[in-house]
Amino acid sequence: MNNLKNSIEACLDCLVTCERCIIDCIKEGKQNCITICRDCADICALCARFDARESEYAGQLHGVCAEICRACAEECAKHASHHDSCKECAEACQKCAEICGELASSN
Repeated sequence: MNNLKNSIEACLDCLVTCERCIIDCIKEGKQNCITICRDCADICALCARFDARESEYAGQLHGVCAEICRACAEECAKHASHHDSCKECAEACQKCAEICGELASSN
């Protein structure tokens, strides 16, 4: 259960930081960042819900979540040196990718 709690917390943190990043990226017109952050926020919300109800399909979803989080972290890292929201998003996405990746590989 502790692993699921960690996953839920990481997913929700990632969701929030992605949403904040989206707002800043809209102002800057960074379309690639906006697109991947939207995908990441959505998959993290879904993954957190699957974990909360201990869905039998959560393991499969963890793999997809980890993949999208890695892609989002990579995109946001491109802007991290000059945008705090991108830096925070990259860090949260990387953490979520690691936790979800571990859960995906354990299933």
